[in-house]
Amino acid sequence: MPHPNDPKLRSFIPVDPASDFPIQNLPYGVFSTKDGLAPRVGVAIGDYVLDLWQLAQDCRIDGIEPGVFAAATLNPFMALGPKAWSKTRARISELLRDDYPELRDNDELRRRALVPMADVKMHMPIAVSGYTDFYSSKEHATNVGVMFRGKDNALQPNWLHMPIGYNGRASTVVVSGTKVKRPRGQLKPPNVELPSFGPCKRLDFELEMGVVVGQPSRMGEMLTEAQAEEMIFGFTILNDWSARDIQQWEYVPLGPFQAKAFATSISPWIVTREALEPFRLHGPRQEPEPLAYLKQTQPNNYDLELDVALRAPGMNEARSICRTNFKYMYWSSVQQLVHHASSGCAMNVGDLLGSGTISGPEKDQRGSLLEISWNGTEPVELAAGVKRSFLEDGDSLVMRGWCQGDGYRVGFGEIEGTIIPAG
Repeated sequence: MPHPNDPKLRSFIPVDPASDFPIQNLPYGVFSTKDGLAPRVGVAIGDYVLDLWQLAQDCRIDGIEPGVFAAATLNPFMALGPKAWSKTRARISELLRDDYPELRDNDELRRRALVPMADVKMHMPIAVSGYTDFYSSKEHATNVGVMFRGKDNALQPNWLHMPIGYNGRASTVVVSGTKVKRPRGQLKPPNVELPSFGPCKRLDFELEMGVVVGQPSRMGEMLTEAQAEEMIFGFTILNDWSARDIQQWEYVPLGPFQAKAFATSISPWIVTREALEPFRLHGPRQEPEPLAYLKQTQPNNYDLELDVALRAPGMNEARSICRTNFKYMYWSSVQQLVHHASSGCAMNVGDLLGSGTISGPEKDQRGSLLEISWNGTEPVELAAGVKRSFLEDGDSLVMRGWCQGDGYRVGFGEIEGTIIPAG
């Protein structure tokens, strides 16, 4: 049987070369339709969703109980482990191949199992057990450090020695399309003596990738590089919305709190680690050399293009304001997971790790408005007479990400969020 990543594979369903969802991808999500059935697990292929519950009901996926795919989250499937993930992806790939008749020539099953993407509603793909946000782009950390501490003290002394992170709120991780209400909080500009309470005035986005943990680790145990990699089920695009003015007042001495707790958006499709395998590469050289438990023996970064577009009210189309790449991350997702567990912290199925803002070395590769507008001093022009330093009510933000193969791309779809007033 050909490997599911084989670039020569083609599905019997026509897929545009520019589509995010060729047969080499097969990302997982949770969807519902107007048929009255509850949300269930599906796979994206071209402009369709393949209903895995229908296939399992028809005994087309060996070793998986239909109830696993009838669940409203991917957590039961992820809990089955890497061997089941790989075997299931290979079977789905086989069923979709253009030279394999089992599903291709079964009109009745095709009618039940293939749903036009235009007819589905996407839901949160996972039940988020815990959410941790990292700060692992050297370019982003340097830019922010220069703004607030000066060029000579841009990176804190610990930054080059370990992945820096904080524990966020799983309760407000939401799926693409969920509107984001402008947060309220304590505000204290530098020129004011006492704080006040009110709507955030410096609302921002953060372009990140989310790592979905599909296997648990035991409390008190560390992880090796290989163990951490095996625990990663897949990746999603992540927008860690940020209230910069609330954060500026609250973050000393314990870090972000309410400024990051109000909303984190993720894309509805989880692209598996296996689908991204052809696009692995080494990340930036790490100097000084990491401590032994953080050393890497293999490439753990990915050549993954990312784009952010912003549409203000009255604009017909969104304008791209950032184009960067996941490959620039200084600390890899594997290193983040290894470090997270290094104290003996137990990891759970459904844990979500945010990569931290992804910025590249060039000005147009900055992954937040804080950087793009250089803390409001250089507003970005979206259209004639429309400029932004930070997000305003009615603004809509769209993020996209993809790995480009030879004649196909492995993508994530889009993640969209619109800002609504504090109310």
